[in-house]
Amino acid sequence: MGFAIMTLTDAAAGRVKAIVENAGGEARGIRVGIKKGGCAGMEYAVDLVIEPNPKDDLVEHQGAQVWVAPEAVLYLLGTRMDFEVSTLRAGFTFTNPNQTSACGCGESVELKPADLAALAAKGDAVVRAS
Repeated sequence: MGFAIMTLTDAAAGRVKAIVENAGGEARGIRVGIKKGGCAGMEYAVDLVIEPNPKDDLVEHQGAQVWVAPEAVLYLLGTRMDFEVSTLRAGFTFTNPNQTSACGCGESVELKPADLAALAAKGDAVVRAS
């Protein structure tokens, strides 16, 4: 058994499926990763997937497919991905237990790698998406 990398809400799954449908025939899902940037140091990166990277981990929910970049796995363990619509913005949101801070505008975050020993000690082991 491994650790669940991340989970998707029903709203996130619905939005991923809509993105794939609107993108056309070859799109299969989205890829979530992290990149350096913003005032807090890191940003979530979301890209369309045409051909999955065989090294990525696959998370599926309600028919939506989200691949997680291997370099992002330790930073995303335990994350819940949602899709929210408000008066001023619509977009994916991430509730990440590895986030230590965020910038004021919410565009970038500071993340620490997940503590695997602490997760194992808590018994949070679940089937890892692959």
